[in-house]
Amino acid sequence: MIQFSQSALREIKRLQSRQAFPNGVVRLAIAAGGCAGLQYHLSFDEVQPTAADQTLTVEGIKVVVGPETLPQCDGMTVDYAEDLMGGNFRFTNPLAKHTCGCGVSFSREAPPAVAAADCTTVG
Repeated sequence: MIQFSQSALREIKRLQSRQAFPNGVVRLAIAAGGCAGLQYHLSFDEVQPTAADQTLTVEGIKVVVGPETLPQCDGMTVDYAEDLMGGNFRFTNPLAKHTCGCGVSFSREAPPAVAAADCTTVG
């Protein structure tokens, strides 16, 4: 099960109200990328879920998770926080073995002996 904090839900509702299709769904996906190997994606989608998708309805928000993503998100919490760098969704995933300082990139494998450069590091 995936949990959403109240601040994440407020921000999703705010962003959704600005979309061309405010009655669409929020799609949560994991794709290759980021400095730790995998990264989270939250997007607004007017395409309705397929039979293979898992749909969660949280406070009136339809969240769609594909079958390839769902096993990687079990027990995850999505939060939203603002700091001096701006606002970001934060993902706390108990299945992640290694996360990057950006909070969006993770790996399900243990970190390498020599850590890769953090994607938040300015080079």
